[in-house]
Amino acid sequence: MKIPLRRISIAAIATLVVATGAACSGSDTETAAVDLPAAPAEQQLAGKCPNTVVVQLQWEPETDSGPIFGLLGPGYRVDADNNKVTGPLVVDGKDTGVDLEIRAGGPAIGFQTVPSQMYVDQSITLGLAHSEHSIAAAGQQPIVAVTTLLRNSPQLLMWDPKTHPDWHGIADIGKSGAPIVVSQGQLYPDWLAARGLVDPKQIDASYDNSPSRFVAGPSFAQQGFVNSEPYVYEHEVRAWGKPVGYQLLRDVGYEGYARTVNVRADRLNELRPCLQRLVPMIQRATAQFRADPSHVNAVVVDVVSKNTKFSPYSAELAAYGSKALIDGGLIGNDTDGAVGSFDIARVQRVIDEFAPILRRGGANVPNNLTADAIVTKEFLDPTIAVGS
Repeated sequence: MKIPLRRISIAAIATLVVATGAACSGSDTETAAVDLPAAPAEQQLAGKCPNTVVVQLQWEPETDSGPIFGLLGPGYRVDADNNKVTGPLVVDGKDTGVDLEIRAGGPAIGFQTVPSQMYVDQSITLGLAHSEHSIAAAGQQPIVAVTTLLRNSPQLLMWDPKTHPDWHGIADIGKSGAPIVVSQGQLYPDWLAARGLVDPKQIDASYDNSPSRFVAGPSFAQQGFVNSEPYVYEHEVRAWGKPVGYQLLRDVGYEGYARTVNVRADRLNELRPCLQRLVPMIQRATAQFRADPSHVNAVVVDVVSKNTKFSPYSAELAAYGSKALIDGGLIGNDTDGAVGSFDIARVQRVIDEFAPILRRGGANVPNNLTADAIVTKEFLDPTIAVGS
């Protein structure tokens, strides 16, 4: 049985990386080169952006980062040694004059957070993050979100409906007193406890990303993502092979944004000419992905297939994941009617809820942190929207 990397232990990941790293030494594959027409002058990024726009993902390539892959043109090269893919940055199939490099996160960067990686590696132009991670980093590694790929979080808690027929949501899990198994570094469990939805004693941060414990005895609740685990457990974890019950954090009041697209705060002025043109392109790519994700699905599946260090990512999982994000309303216009935008009052509520929690955990969150310190709508095109 093949288990995606998100679901195997860190020790197993380390072993896999060593083993496959030798096998992939010097590995560099590319799709057929294509002569692309030039984008119009107003969409040319050469001279405005770095010659290579580098995007740091939170995890391996998956369709929840789909709009970024929608900007990756044909002729891209997969560098398995360095867990990245590079190709022309395109808009509507036209060459903008610069390259796009998409780098995997998670095991590929030693499980570092994206903000910390952005401050270690100056070559990173944009990094993806969750709202609460931006808040946690605000004191020492501040980043500013310029758009977002998802307007709601795909994070969830899952359970076995046969073992727990009385569980219909997260509140029921809390009332039961059963363990809630999550991986280290997750910030939302403390938020659930602060809200009174669960008891802090229920939180078990020993999740090793393997399905084996859940399969062996699902007496507990477990973390997951709506675009992944419900399909994987039913169709790809053969030892399980049946539906799971779940509820999204969004549905119990979690308002944090997911897959925000960020720059380092100290590079905002430097990158302003680039962002003025690039951010609307990302918005359009998000709208196009929501309208028809098939092209992005195919690109992501192809990129993953060319790197044996990545988790297997089937076409079926890609299609399911994209549909779950779209049908679940996780991609779409914000309250101002624009796709990829932010509700500033909502961002402030997230800060007000998470800042005290993070401070208690030791994070250096500035006092009186405001939404405009971690998000900006300066570069957004308010006319770019998706249909209902």
